[in-house]
Amino acid sequence: MGSYILKRILLMIPTLLGVLALTFLVTQFVPGGPIEQLISKLQNTDQVDAKLNGGTENIGSQNENSTYRGAKGIDKDIIKKWEKQFGFDKPPLQRFGEMVSNYLRFDFGDSYFQSKPVVNLILEKLPVSISLGLWILIISYAVSIPLGIRKAVKEGTKFDIWTSAIISIGYAIPSFVFAIFLIILFAGGSYYNVFPLRLLTSDNFSDLSWFGKVKDYAWHLVLPLTAMGVGSFATMTLLTKNSFLDEIRKQYVVTARAKGLSEARVLYGHVFRNAMLLVISGFPAAFLHAFFTGSLLIEQVFSLDGLGYLTYKSAVNRDYAVVFAALYVFTLIGLVIALLSDLIYTWIDPRIDFEAREV
Repeated sequence: MGSYILKRILLMIPTLLGVLALTFLVTQFVPGGPIEQLISKLQNTDQVDAKLNGGTENIGSQNENSTYRGAKGIDKDIIKKWEKQFGFDKPPLQRFGEMVSNYLRFDFGDSYFQSKPVVNLILEKLPVSISLGLWILIISYAVSIPLGIRKAVKEGTKFDIWTSAIISIGYAIPSFVFAIFLIILFAGGSYYNVFPLRLLTSDNFSDLSWFGKVKDYAWHLVLPLTAMGVGSFATMTLLTKNSFLDEIRKQYVVTARAKGLSEARVLYGHVFRNAMLLVISGFPAAFLHAFFTGSLLIEQVFSLDGLGYLTYKSAVNRDYAVVFAALYVFTLIGLVIALLSDLIYTWIDPRIDFEAREV
């Protein structure tokens, strides 16, 4: 097993390099880079000032030879200063090589527009993403797995039919639409003002007792987790149900029952171990979805400034330093979780030997 783990760790390196190279290549051709963003902001400011002063002329010398669209009227020395600030005065291959070298040391540099180290920005936003992702993942698995097992045992009954209808309806409702409904109904929108709307803690959080802090934190999580959870149970529940049904119909289950074993012993002593392998295989994707992509709109609706929302804003504003670092962290976490998923495989079923096959 040790050699397999080493191989997987070594394979992470080309994967991370590939993600960085592809992202870096795409940003070279995407219009409206960080310098274009600054040019646009500066020109908009000049236009407002000119209108206030009764004129419409541009400020600064004419930069006819600039390679940047919309740079007319911007002093070329200013553009050169920006290029040096962002590192664009160097050839692309040199910039990529320096970025890879820095990222191997987890040195992500500074944000282009927020005047902060990217590491500090990520660490500031990470608690929000962890709070949302970790709890929705725990709740989702804690509900979906027992429910899926129950639906497999009660297949075709009214319980199976009604629960399938409920989780299908929940899956069909967009989480951000349900979040808006919850705000209107329970967060002072039009009816009740029961739950807080912004942030994960109250302003007086530091003054509360230990129990008060736990209660305040949990109270702030109710609406975001409800909005995220409404559609998170369907896939895992049906996956668990179908996996158990597939195992229940196999010959070894018939043999176990013929030996007089109780239904609970058959399900949890024999079927559970084999059926859960398929469920565990979907854990890496569920983890990343819960922590990052799934919480993006929820963070925006509930004014929760997490890592997903930070990445989205940085992509819109062409803050490539933050975008590259976030993708690097997301990919690294995903690879580590995939490795942990394989280790859980062997823990549940020791018969699985990853070293016996090619990685």
